[in-house]
Amino acid sequence: MAAGGQGTDPLPARDGWPSDPAGPDTPVARSAHDVTELARSADTLRELTARQSVCRACPRLVAWREQVAASPRRAFRGERYWGRPIPGWGSDRPRLLIVGLAPAAHGGNRTGRIFTGDRSGDFLFASLYRCGLATRPTSVDAGDGQRLVGARMVAAVRCAPPDNKPEVTERDACAPWLAAELRLVAADLRVIVCLGGFAWQAIWPVLRTCGFAQPRPRPAFGHGAEVRVASPEAPGGVLLIGCYHPSQQNTFTGRVTPAMLDAIFTRARVSAGLKSRGLIT
Repeated sequence: MAAGGQGTDPLPARDGWPSDPAGPDTPVARSAHDVTELARSADTLRELTARQSVCRACPRLVAWREQVAASPRRAFRGERYWGRPIPGWGSDRPRLLIVGLAPAAHGGNRTGRIFTGDRSGDFLFASLYRCGLATRPTSVDAGDGQRLVGARMVAAVRCAPPDNKPEVTERDACAPWLAAELRLVAADLRVIVCLGGFAWQAIWPVLRTCGFAQPRPRPAFGHGAEVRVASPEAPGGVLLIGCYHPSQQNTFTGRVTPAMLDAIFTRARVSAGLKSRGLIT
C-alpha cells in the first residue's frame, strides 16, 4: 500500500497507548520518497509526529524493531512494546533541541519515548532535571508524567537499529522527518545539542535543507564543540553544541560524567535564555 493508508501492519497505531499521536487514518511512509512527501506536507507538529510514528520506509529497521517487540528481554516479559518509530517529543515551541542517535531496542522501542526506560536515559534525564530542563529526574515510560521545560528531544534515526548502528541510507531516508520538525520549531529555537558524533554528522545536511548557513570547513565533533549558524527563520542564529553520548559504554568508563553533562546543559539552558528551575544555577 502506498503512503496514505494504515493497511494491515502487524503493529498499527495503538489504542490507549499514552501520547500516541497516530490514528487509523494517519498516512504511512513506505519508501524514502514517501518520507520526503509526507514530511513536507505536514502542517503541524502533531500531524508530523503522527506520521513519523507509523513510518515503514526502511525494511531492515522495521523488521528489527518488530522482532524485538515480539521477543521481549526477560526483564520486560509481559510488557507490551511500542515497536514503532519514536516521534519527536517535548515542547511545541522549544528554545532547545536535543538530538540523539536512535532509540534503544529495549528502551525507546519498548516505551515509545526517546531515551526512556534504559540506563542512558536515566543518566540523561538526571542531568536535565538538575539543570531545570525536565520536571522529573527519571524517564520510565510514556505515561510517567515527565515533561521537558523549553526543550524538545528527537532522534536522527527514529527506529531502533540492530547493534545500535543505523546504515547511512537509513539515516538519509529519515532525515526529512528531522528537517520538517526543525522547520516547524525554528522560529523559537536558540540551541541544538547533538548527543554523539552520529547526531552531529546527521544534523548538518538537515540544517542545509532548512536554509541554515554552512560553515567551511565543517566543524569537527567534540564534547563542548560549539558553532553558531543562522537562517532567515532564525536570524539571531542557533548555537550548535556537541556532547558525548550518554551511552553505557561512555558513562561506565567515565568518558562522560554527570558533571560533564551538567556543564553542557547548563550552557545550553543559559544560551537558550531559559530561566534556571533546577538544582544547578
